[in-house]
Amino acid sequence: MNQSILSSERFKEILETGENVTVEFKTCQNELSNSVFETVCSFSNRFGGYIFLGVEEENGKGGVIGVNPKNIQNLKKNFINVLGNPNKINPSLFLNLEELEIDGKIVLWCYVPVSSEVEFCDNKIFDRNGDADQNITKSVDLVANLFSRKSHAFYERQIFPYVTTEHLRLELIQKAKRLALVKNENHPWKEMDDMEFFKSAGLYEKNLITGEKGFNLAAILLFGKDTTIQNVLPAYRTDAIFRDENQDRYDDRLIVDTNLIESYDLLLEFVQKHTNDKFFLVDNQSTSVRDKIAREVISNILVHREYSSSFPAKLIIDKEKIYTENWNKALTFGKLNPNDFTPYPKNPILAKFFMNINRADSLGSGVRNLYKFTKIYSDSEPDLEEGDVFKITIPLIKKVSIVENTLESNESAILDYLKVHKKCTATELLSVLGFKSKTSVQKLLSKMIEKNVIQKIGNGKNTFYCLK
Repeated sequence: MNQSILSSERFKEILETGENVTVEFKTCQNELSNSVFETVCSFSNRFGGYIFLGVEEENGKGGVIGVNPKNIQNLKKNFINVLGNPNKINPSLFLNLEELEIDGKIVLWCYVPVSSEVEFCDNKIFDRNGDADQNITKSVDLVANLFSRKSHAFYERQIFPYVTTEHLRLELIQKAKRLALVKNENHPWKEMDDMEFFKSAGLYEKNLITGEKGFNLAAILLFGKDTTIQNVLPAYRTDAIFRDENQDRYDDRLIVDTNLIESYDLLLEFVQKHTNDKFFLVDNQSTSVRDKIAREVISNILVHREYSSSFPAKLIIDKEKIYTENWNKALTFGKLNPNDFTPYPKNPILAKFFMNINRADSLGSGVRNLYKFTKIYSDSEPDLEEGDVFKITIPLIKKVSIVENTLESNESAILDYLKVHKKCTATELLSVLGFKSKTSVQKLLSKMIEKNVIQKIGNGKNTFYCLK
């Protein structure tokens, strides 16, 4: 079951089962109670779980009372703001409340994934015990067990006590902040100094069992100098290959072995260089579907790979497909179905960081996005195979032609493209919009000129088109 999607049928099953170690009901019709965030903390520290607002417990089951419709937006906004406040929740979490309508009443819900770090709420540690949130802050044994459970589960949290800021590229902090502020102009990172930033992002921590503190592997992967990364992970690299004429070897190759922030940029440029860009209307906006697909593929091989292995990640592009491989901490085996899979955070610190800088979305959304955008781009489904090696195959060849599109949709696509790029040639539209032939494009452009919505400038090879 995809935790990021909740059907009304599944919700009714949860109501019948009642509260348990992964389900919590809250009335919260008009405002958020402090106990909501204690539950977020305890779920993060245990197995993850569902929180429902506008539901009360009665006779061991859940009863829907709904939240006040007038307060929905405020509830959502306050939920995001509090979770992003490191003085309240530390490390900060970035989750959203979703809406679900049942019998005319609105329930707000959120799935809280398990975190690789120990979460604090109001400087207290909460763990899930049955259907209750238990404050374990003063229990040495319980806190020790919790830290032990976390530290053994995620390799990204390995602490390197002798790594200092001299081993890191601190100038990348400003780049990360700029990317985060584009998504949220009031992001908590905005006013933080360097060490506050590292601690808030979960990149500098203290192991309360051993007393060891310092920068962890996630910090080194994101901000380490190349020499630091190679010292810590000698086999780390991502091998990008383009095959066109030479199928036995390659026509272009890029070995990426730098920090993850710049690795993302380099790999995105490689995909853009060797694949056709295609703009489509998505949610009434002209969208580079190719870039949407590339974002998900690249984020996956950088964020969700198992770095304890020396297996190099691969990104291979040929005429028909994009194919990737990365070593994986597999919980299931076989092809992933977007309607029936359980997302699991392989590297929660890295995943959360990429969400903050708008290079990834909420847990489970990457699979859904790949299915959505690949269908638009090539009229095909991607193939995602979970195993010790995680494999993604994205078909690049579109099966449908211009004949299957309506005239109106093609005109709208051209107008949207011109709004973004100001001008274009017929050849550009041939590749960008996936038309069958240049003649078809020119006929459509001529009709649009007759309608007086675009104009033709120049002649011959210097001809281009722009808005009227």
